[in-house]
Amino acid sequence: MTVEIIIVLGIIVLAVILFVTERLSIDTVAVLIMLLFVLTGILTPVEGLAGFSNPATITVASMFIISSAISKSGALSSVGIALTRIGRKNYLLCLLSLMLIAAGLSAFINDTAVVALLMPVVIQVSRDIKVSPSKLLIPLSFGSLLGGVCTLIGTSTNILVSGIAQTQGEKPIGMFELAPAGLCFLVVGVAYMFFVGRHLLPSRKLSENLSEEFDLGDYLTEIILLPDSPSVGQQLQKSGLVRDLDIEVMQVTRSKEKIQVFPTLILKANDVLKVRIGVDKLKSLKQEKGVKLKSERKFRDEDMRMSHSKLYEAIITPNSYMEGKSLKELDFRSYNHGASVLAIRHRDEILHQKPTHVKLSAGDVLLIGANNFQAGKLRQNEDLLIISQTERSHFNYGKIIPVLLISLGVIVTAATGLMPIVVSALAGVMLLIMLGGIRIEEVYKVIDWKVIFMLAGVLSMGAALEKTGAAKLLADYLIYGVGDYGPHALLSVFFFITFMATNFMSNNATAALLAPIAIVTAEEMGVSVRPFLMAVAYAASLSFMTPMGYQTNTMIYGPGNYRFADYLKVGTPLNILLWIVASIIIPFFFPF
Repeated sequence: MTVEIIIVLGIIVLAVILFVTERLSIDTVAVLIMLLFVLTGILTPVEGLAGFSNPATITVASMFIISSAISKSGALSSVGIALTRIGRKNYLLCLLSLMLIAAGLSAFINDTAVVALLMPVVIQVSRDIKVSPSKLLIPLSFGSLLGGVCTLIGTSTNILVSGIAQTQGEKPIGMFELAPAGLCFLVVGVAYMFFVGRHLLPSRKLSENLSEEFDLGDYLTEIILLPDSPSVGQQLQKSGLVRDLDIEVMQVTRSKEKIQVFPTLILKANDVLKVRIGVDKLKSLKQEKGVKLKSERKFRDEDMRMSHSKLYEAIITPNSYMEGKSLKELDFRSYNHGASVLAIRHRDEILHQKPTHVKLSAGDVLLIGANNFQAGKLRQNEDLLIISQTERSHFNYGKIIPVLLISLGVIVTAATGLMPIVVSALAGVMLLIMLGGIRIEEVYKVIDWKVIFMLAGVLSMGAALEKTGAAKLLADYLIYGVGDYGPHALLSVFFFITFMATNFMSNNATAALLAPIAIVTAEEMGVSVRPFLMAVAYAASLSFMTPMGYQTNTMIYGPGNYRFADYLKVGTPLNILLWIVASIIIPFFFPF
């Protein structure tokens, strides 16, 4: 073991710790690791930065754009309509249809986008048929993951593994090369959820309205600002009422006229404020100088409608700019034209006290009070996904036809070998822009830049492992420990290690770490690289045991009101089942 290998393994151990603990965002960790490889002389600057020009990185960026163009065109609106009709007939048929629809879409569209598209529909269907959303959201996420492993463009992980293979001198993965084994995984996964998994799904209480669901338990009262109130003459957001008592002002009436509530509104004497306040602060409000209380009662959904507002649920999307920041830091209310956050569901906990000071995480659900104008602005926020009070996309045949034809062209040209996938994807993006399928200013917004920087960074791990011989050293250890049992046993070990690691750290980071080792292991044993490479690609996306295992699992955590144990209960048997199936069918479709 050389000094260089020790440095590389030390940096990779640091990366794994940072990925698992999530002390820093995954893109930050990836770029940090790349920088450490360069600073220690393991990689040259050109080698370290090569990930940014890697075909895998460019292809993933292009597929973000194509997926967004399909979604924005309204081409998938009929999917939501069909799912709603099926759901109202039969729960089991709805579950089966949901998983198959999610799988079919995820084979060609980014699976995070598929879950974002279908989650509001699923939540609405669950309320229509009086079934808890927790009975349908895990099947939605699992279905999208199972569909994603059926094609090259199904997940960014598949594209990444293909890029690593190409960099190491292997043949890139074909568009439908993953399909035979992928479809077997899909059938097994859907059958498991239909016959076994659905019985393990939790059944959380189905609330009649959002205020009850979020257990607001708050009171609505009207107060009159007397001339001697310290808040008179101050901006609403800077007044003692809002700053010190942390109350939400729902409506302001001045001289019998209702006026719009916004953060910089100057309060005046005799203003009547309709406010929402927690039970613990009600006593303090009664003792506030210059304030006269009128009647008080429990807060209800109807109170939002009376003030020309509605309650909305919005989820913090994976890799959102809002992650790690508080609403106060983001100046959420001012930035969103006065829309106010009433409560936050973080994992399985609902936070009411000082929600503006809570550090936000991906998957957190915000309960927001907003009028129609504010809701429109919220829907334009790329860092939030409205999952209630949704508006269905309208068909736009002027966009749908060219968008679908261009997308089909990208798939066909890559599948037939007429063009490499990176070229066909880039060509598709340029055609979409020129034909108006997506605006140029939208292109930069729809690309998940955190994923792009993360991919570029983690590719340096594979380069460092291969260059220093660390990959060969680790491969030798694996062969020494398991090699006597043959390549079948080694492949099974790779699949197991990959899906276990993916449940606790980034799936792309796991693939970038293990794919080079898998290639060297196969070469050292003198067998085909393909089955080992495929084992890593499949296993890195088939992560069902934790909410951190994949972005779609994180997205449904809050809306489904799940607990960590729910994923272990439903996902662990499925992961073990697929591990057994993979150990049998991967060598069958990809012989040693």
